[in-house]
Amino acid sequence: MTADWTPETRRRIGRTLSITIVLCTLVTGLLVVAHITENPRTDDAEVFANFIGIAPVVNGPIVKLPIVDNQLVKQGDLLFEIDPRPYAYALASAKSARATLEGEIVDESRTIAAQKSGVNVAQANSRSSEANLSRAAAAVDQAKADVANSRAAVDRAAAELAYASNNLRRLEPLLVKQFVTVDQIDLARTTETARQQALQQARSQLELSKAGLDSANAQYKQATAVLEQSQEQIQQASHAVTTLEPLLAERSGRDSAINTAQYDLDQCDVYSPFNARVTNMTISNGAYARAGEQVFTLIDTRVWWAVANFRETQLHHIRPGMKAYVYVLSRPNIRYDGIVDSVGFGVTPDTDLVGRLVLGGALPDVQRTLNWVHLASRFPVRVRILARPNDNFRLSESAVVVIRGGTGPESSSSGN
Repeated sequence: MTADWTPETRRRIGRTLSITIVLCTLVTGLLVVAHITENPRTDDAEVFANFIGIAPVVNGPIVKLPIVDNQLVKQGDLLFEIDPRPYAYALASAKSARATLEGEIVDESRTIAAQKSGVNVAQANSRSSEANLSRAAAAVDQAKADVANSRAAVDRAAAELAYASNNLRRLEPLLVKQFVTVDQIDLARTTETARQQALQQARSQLELSKAGLDSANAQYKQATAVLEQSQEQIQQASHAVTTLEPLLAERSGRDSAINTAQYDLDQCDVYSPFNARVTNMTISNGAYARAGEQVFTLIDTRVWWAVANFRETQLHHIRPGMKAYVYVLSRPNIRYDGIVDSVGFGVTPDTDLVGRLVLGGALPDVQRTLNWVHLASRFPVRVRILARPNDNFRLSESAVVVIRGGTGPESSSSGN
């Protein structure tokens, strides 16, 4: 039947088919562009994980190294052990110094107790001296009273003697005239003699009272001196009393030394802080480890990311929380699910565009260039891989990342 078609019909059918093919191609291209725009894709990606350098805190030779390079270790596994003997000795020395300090505190406490007892004895002596001084003062007052009484007795005896003498002189002229008897004259003379003896005795008693007063004054002065001496002894004993404050202040330092020695001893055993992969291990048992110097690297295997570099024109289609597919080039047939964790907000400026930025207030150094083609900047997008426990990845291996647009938290919540 096609043999009956005219050339004009064939040309018309050919043009129709050509137009149909072109339209199908354009539609397919638009669908592909829309799909790529909605689901950004890049092969500029690599697998990433956190990693740390393992460095000892203390110095010493490694006496135990139970791991090998590229070994998978679990959290809490022993990585290596540094010779603990010097740090054990340091800990024992610190504890001994603390025990010595406690002994010194006990001895000093006893000394202070003895010194306080000395102060108490000095205070008791001072109180006794005060009592003696009071007694001496009372004795002085008594002696003064005795002196006053003795003087009064002397005055009374002198007055009685004067009276007896005057009486005898009045009676003696009367004896001649026989107005008085001889007995009366003898009695008057005897009375005068007795009054003279009484006066002499009163004077002697006065001198004795004065001597007692002098003795009492001397005892009072002696008691005063003893009291002053006892007070000086109290001050001296009080000043001699020491305190425990200097020794007690050393306790914190000794405790710190013990804690530091214990910490250093504990740091001799180095354990894995998380599930990790050992890498870059170039040491052997017996190597000398130095504090702060890295001996090997641990790759944190708990979380893996794919860090994908997307063009800046694609970033407005990528949001944290979106689902993603990750393909590792070493296993291209396996698709790993992932979630966008973050989108980068900065990269190192291109010196060809902005010039060299110098800190310190200098002006930017911008070179004059002529760019016919302007390349879009790429920003890193971190995609967390939802890996299974038995999935093994290698740090920095190449990957392909596809962002599943419209599968973010907003759409998934609306789908529910």
